[in-house]
Amino acid sequence: MKDNYSREINYLRLSITDRCNLACFYCQPRRDWQKLPASEIMQYEELLQAARAAITVGIRKIRVTGGEPLVRRGVVDFVRALHRLPGLEKVCLTTNGVLLADMARDLYAAGLRHLNLSLDTLNPERFRTITGRDHFAQVLAGLWRALELGFHPVKVNCVVLKDINDDELLDFARLARDLPLQVRFIEFMPTISEERWARHFLPMSEVRRRLAVLGEMQTLGRRPTSGPAHLVRPAGFQGELGFINPVSQHHCSTCNRLRLTASGRLRPCLFSQREIDLKGPLRQGASLADLARLFEQAVKAKPSLPEPRISTEALSSCPMVGIGG
Repeated sequence: MKDNYSREINYLRLSITDRCNLACFYCQPRRDWQKLPASEIMQYEELLQAARAAITVGIRKIRVTGGEPLVRRGVVDFVRALHRLPGLEKVCLTTNGVLLADMARDLYAAGLRHLNLSLDTLNPERFRTITGRDHFAQVLAGLWRALELGFHPVKVNCVVLKDINDDELLDFARLARDLPLQVRFIEFMPTISEERWARHFLPMSEVRRRLAVLGEMQTLGRRPTSGPAHLVRPAGFQGELGFINPVSQHHCSTCNRLRLTASGRLRPCLFSQREIDLKGPLRQGASLADLARLFEQAVKAKPSLPEPRISTEALSSCPMVGIGG
């Protein structure tokens, strides 16, 4: 379905939980933030009904997110059920990798192939500083297990943090030289106090400048249901590099996404506080056609541009762990 600016909206990010087994400072910055009671989290059948409605208005790709989706009991069966929905072309999952080694085989058997793994450092001590947990070995084990089983594509998402992990840019890039990975560098979004965010923000132009030492890079085309990454392949690399710059150079003109939070609220835009309640009508017996109209409303509500200045207000009011990363 096309929005008011002729963008084809075909991608839904579907959060199934606001729980996580890590505590990354940019994702859970507020100590007073309360997790949702279980009764407020969308049940799996409700999520499937929402997915069915989304498909009727043109959604062709669904990414399962959290929090950390693998902490929710029953996620493998849910992934299997998504794969069985007529009209859905791609099912993807984003994970922090902590539980992946133990669950990868079952997820693969459920039909999952598209996997994103969030990893901001290759240093165990730094990992503990960023995430608040000592699970680096488990995450790496999950990554190797996914590659061993044949997941493809496997994407490694690295949030670039100035003076924290920006000295590892080449180390991350070289993962894609030696392995069939897509390593994606992501600008740090304003999810914490403005002062701290500014201290650690590094524009993607600087990331690309530092990686220019890798030599000539072939620009890769954008697929119809792709996300916002600008993809390149340096000469001699098995994999690819991706650059995502939502702050310094927004990608609104090519945005093809909606988000459904674990609490059942549709967000037309990540950087907006506007939400459309899906859970309420669903629990009051809304039909598939009724739900489809709410998705149509969300599509039509997508703005053409971000707020005049991206501030911390839209994201800090509800941390990323609650919106769906």
